[in-house]
Amino acid sequence: MLNKKNCLKKKKDFEQVIKKGKKIEKAFLVLKFFENSLEEVTRVGFVVSQKISKKASLRNQIKRRLREIIKNNLININYFFQLINVNKPIWSCSLANHIFLL
Repeated sequence: MLNKKNCLKKKKDFEQVIKKGKKIEKAFLVLKFFENSLEEVTRVGFVVSQKISKKASLRNQIKRRLREIIKNNLININYFFQLINVNKPIWSCSLANHIFLL
């Protein structure tokens, strides 16, 4: 589990990253990030749409796995960012299979 200081929780913060942040798209994830010069901590939020799965348990499991991946690699991030990972619905089956194999 990520520390509370590393979690992006407020709606205002999510909207700021979505509107002002940059975007990187890969096969099954979209990473939106916004450089955070005010705080000396990287904060991360996850969005898993109902387009991925109608089952909340599966969406929550995907978010838990992604949080654990970020937690283990947070020390490698040298800059302070606000990040949002958004999953692409087209790749939902392969995403779920890939994450469950980790």
